[in-house]
Parts: sequence; C-alpha cells; structure tokens
Amino acid sequence: MTDMLTLLKTRRSIPAVNIVEPGPSATQIEELLTIAARVPDHGKLTPWRFILFRGAARTEAGEATAALLARRRPDADPKLIEIERARFTRSPLVVAVVSRAAPHVKIAEWEQLMSAGAAAMNLVVAANAMGFAAQWLTEWVTYDEEARAILGLVPEERLVGLVHIGTPNIPPFERPRPALAEIVTDWQPVSA
Repeated sequence: MTDMLTLLKTRRSIPAVNIVEPGPSATQIEELLTIAARVPDHGKLTPWRFILFRGAARTEAGEATAALLARRRPDADPKLIEIERARFTRSPLVVAVVSRAAPHVKIAEWEQLMSAGAAAMNLVVAANAMGFAAQWLTEWVTYDEEARAILGLVPEERLVGLVHIGTPNIPPFERPRPALAEIVTDWQPVSA
C-alpha cells in the first residue's frame, strides 16, 4: 500500500471511460464507504448519503437518463444519446454522493455541503489507496431536477457528483497543477 503522503502527492483521476473491471468487491465497497463517511461533520448531522450503481442497475440508470435526454432534446445527435446511455456503464462501480444539507439552527448549509464534498474526496482517495482508479464527475445529471429524481434523490437533496471506480486500462497521466506562488498569499492587515 502506498504511504499517505506519496498517495496524496501522486493521486490522479483516470477518465471514467478508462476505468474497467475488476471493480471493488462487496467487502471493499463497504470499506470505501466507511472511509468516505469519516469526514468533518459539524453537529454530527450526516448531511450526505451514497447511492450505488453496480451490476445491471448501471445499464438501467443509463437507459433512464438517456430517455430523459432524448425526450428533452428530440433533435439531439443519436451519438449524444448513446453516450448518455453508457453513463453508468463507463466503470464497474458508480457511487452517487448526495448532499442532504438543510437549514439548521447552528450548522450552516454551506458547512454541510462541504462535508459532502469531503466525503466524495475521501471516497476518491480511498479508492486510489486500494489500487483502484477513480474519477469524480458532475455533468448535466447533477443539476437537472428530473434526472436527480430518476437517480433516487428527493427535491431537497443535491448531487455532489458521481464517483466512478474500477481498474485503470491506461497509465495515469499528469495535468498542469497551479504554482503555489499563484494561489498562496500571506495575510496582511488591511490598512485604513
């Protein structure tokens, strides 16, 4: 197993279309989700949950979102509908990370949403630590109310993203990263 600092320094997303079988076993999925749920959660609200798309459910979910897209855009290129149909079969496992952030007397919704984002990132890092590839995607289904309902969300919930997990069929590749000098400053008092 890769030590934590090396993993964090070298972690890469692999495109979902390059994530193939084998995916994680049931035991590994349970471990992944246990790790994903181990995030800062002010007030112990558990303001997130997970929906698993595996096996035949992946095909059924893709058929449902493709039908929605075809109904909404009858003039859409058939290739686009086929891409949508394959959305959940791109990888052996797709985990929807769902935010249940809601008004609370003490805990801001923003904090709850950030907790859900942390759960998604923990899931990605845990998958990488187990030797799997992962990619966190949003795309149109994240923002579409009817698509979210098809995927099992209620109107009050938000889809943080779909995390694709499996085995990479390509080597990881680097992308440009920001230079620290461009994103880090030292605080200075504001002069009056």
